[in-house]
Amino acid sequence: METTKKVTVETTIQASVEKVWEFWTEPTHIKKWNSASDDWHTPIAENDLREGGEFRSRMEAKDGSMGFDFGGIYDEVKKHEVIAYTLGDGRKVHITFKGKDDQTEIIETFDAETANPVEFQQQGWQAILNNFKKYAEQNK
Repeated sequence: METTKKVTVETTIQASVEKVWEFWTEPTHIKKWNSASDDWHTPIAENDLREGGEFRSRMEAKDGSMGFDFGGIYDEVKKHEVIAYTLGDGRKVHITFKGKDDQTEIIETFDAETANPVEFQQQGWQAILNNFKKYAEQNK
C-alpha cells in the first residue's frame, strides 16, 4: 500500500491572529490574495466556514488560457486555531494558526497529489502562502 506524501509550507505574518483569520477565511479577501503569481487570480470564492461546510474557489490565468476549481469540505474548524478539510479528490489539508502578540504563524500540511512532482506542489502552495503574507501585512 502506498503512503501519501505529506507536504508542509509555513510562514510568519506580522499581524494579529484575528486579522489573519479574517483575511484567510472571508471570500472578499480570498479573491485578493489566492494566487501563486501575478498572472493568475481568483475571480470566484465561496466559503461556508464550519465543520461539514463547503468551500470553493476558481483560480484562473488572467489571460483566460487555463483555470481550475479548488474546493472541499471542512472536517475541523477552531476559530483562530485550526482549519482542516478534505479536498474533492480525497486529499487532506491541515492548517494551524498560532498567534502571539501581533504575529501569527501559519503551518499548512497537505497530502501531495500524484500528477505533479512534490517539489512543484510545495513551491506552488508556498507561493500562495507568501502572497497571503504580503496581502495580510499590507492590509492589517
